[in-house]
Amino acid sequence: MDLQTLFNLNDRVAVVTGGSRGIGKMIVEGYLNAGCARVYISARKVDQIEATVAEYGDKVIGLPCDLSTVEGCQSLAAQIAEREEKVDILVNNAGAAWGADFGTVTDAQWDRVMDLNVKGLFFLTQALHPLMKKAATFERPGKVINIASIDGIKINPWQTYAYQASKAAVIHLTRRLAAELVKDNILVSGIAPGAFQSEMNKAARDHADAVAKNIPFPRIGTPEDMAGLAIFLAARSGDYIVGDTLACDGGIAYSSLPGNGIAP
Repeated sequence: MDLQTLFNLNDRVAVVTGGSRGIGKMIVEGYLNAGCARVYISARKVDQIEATVAEYGDKVIGLPCDLSTVEGCQSLAAQIAEREEKVDILVNNAGAAWGADFGTVTDAQWDRVMDLNVKGLFFLTQALHPLMKKAATFERPGKVINIASIDGIKINPWQTYAYQASKAAVIHLTRRLAAELVKDNILVSGIAPGAFQSEMNKAARDHADAVAKNIPFPRIGTPEDMAGLAIFLAARSGDYIVGDTLACDGGIAYSSLPGNGIAP
């Protein structure tokens, strides 16, 4: 058994949405270190994309795009198709969160979250399917990795209704996509992060020590934690993981005793 073969991504082409910051950027860095030939990233903010590309060099290609619309998903896939004959890995990481009191939530807020977190995930996977099918073989299957959240597994006391519903949808959609795409040698799985420092999770970013006290393994997640799991799923090591969403959260979702470990 060759450990280098198990955990390397040599010569693979990856797409990581929302790859310019936070969890997406952690995955991008991990994939580059694991040997990816190129990683395409997308986000709406051009300056963030340019900063990430400048940091990592010509192996990272930034394509600004609004993935909350079907047109945006199709545009991103078309731009990648102009540059690549195939895609090996898709990480659907782009997401949005919104919190508001129950009585004040509007349909615009709800749609903003659902459109990016669920609809965009589905339609980008659909749009990139032809490129992924070209790359995938039984010996080296393609990989779609959907970034959910432990909020889709265990309710969070914060009033983020659309976000929590969207991440539960992502977990179930991961199962359904896995059942469909496995026949094309494309394996779909997911990651449900807990407390990682990001713009979306300001509590973990700004109050790490306080948040850690509510986690069974009492610290917040590191870039190595996220990159390690994302590499595992994308490489040969993850070739028998189909349809499952793995919690990466220090035990919050599955190992918290009553009254302990509320989702940060």
